[in-house]
Amino acid sequence: MAHPAMDRRACLSYHWNAMPVPESAAEFISSLIARARPLQKRIVFPEGSDPRVQAAAERLAREGIAQPILIGPKAAVRGVKFVDPSASDRLRKYAGVLYERRRARGITQMEAEQIAGKPLYFAALMVAVGDADGSVGGVANTTPDTVRAALHAVGTAPGIHLISSAYIMALHNREFGHNGLIAFADCSVVIDPGRVELAEIAIATAETTRRLIGAEPAVALLSFSTRRSGRHAHVEKIVEALRVVRERAPGLNIDGELQLDAALVPEVGRSKAPGSTVAGRANTLIFPDLNAGNIGYKLVQRLAGAAAIGPVLQGLAKPVNDISRGASVDDIFHAAILTAVQAASARSAGA
Repeated sequence: MAHPAMDRRACLSYHWNAMPVPESAAEFISSLIARARPLQKRIVFPEGSDPRVQAAAERLAREGIAQPILIGPKAAVRGVKFVDPSASDRLRKYAGVLYERRRARGITQMEAEQIAGKPLYFAALMVAVGDADGSVGGVANTTPDTVRAALHAVGTAPGIHLISSAYIMALHNREFGHNGLIAFADCSVVIDPGRVELAEIAIATAETTRRLIGAEPAVALLSFSTRRSGRHAHVEKIVEALRVVRERAPGLNIDGELQLDAALVPEVGRSKAPGSTVAGRANTLIFPDLNAGNIGYKLVQRLAGAAAIGPVLQGLAKPVNDISRGASVDDIFHAAILTAVQAASARSAGA
């Protein structure tokens, strides 16, 4: 399982940066809103007493983008449903679901009832049983707690054993990726993936590219080496990960190992990896470990003025997303929109 060492900046938070928001970012968010609005997904927020959450929820309701559900005592927030776990007639059912999922790990029925009443678990269990379509939490809880509740209540998708994350990087230069949009992974969760874990991250991120960006993924497994130009155990891990992906997802357009310039720049790709269908046109970048991924996305964000939209948690059976405790109202609003689109995509994919 992934080690939840999340480090993230929230969606489109540009108060620290004088550079303008890339047009690709604004257009991407607008496209997500257009996709989410007719779906009217039910998005639950476990930290419903937080004023930022209430403001974001009121905006979602006012603009008709989603149906927000806030966990906590009822407050004067227009158009928003509140649910108090301690007074809910669904608590016993949720506790039963949690007990069935966790009894092999030694949980008792009484413990399940106590845990199910906690807001993070209550919200995740609402998603698990279909009383909500997705959950957004983390403004008052740590990432490990948020991810743990999601794993225990919702679980991983079929065939997936790993939770990872991806950022959608929106660039000023539209020549890169899909009209300036590129998925980066894993930048937040899995510290040192082995070859199988790296393969799972690549497969999951390809689906994120397909579902959220709306593009057919061209996946580059990044390295300091291209086509065995370097010899090292780190390179062999990438080569082995590519083999695993091709066994598990034979139709996926993926290549590696590729240096970053070979993955993104057409002339370099043709020179270093002739014949590759990914080199020079990648829209999905898989970093070899969390060091590279975290440094990479922040370099692009800070020096190139890109917007880092996310992170999106990948690998769960149903969407539960974690956001920073320093998140703004806009960050929470955007995370909810991403979650609504994820929920629709997951349903259409049979998740």
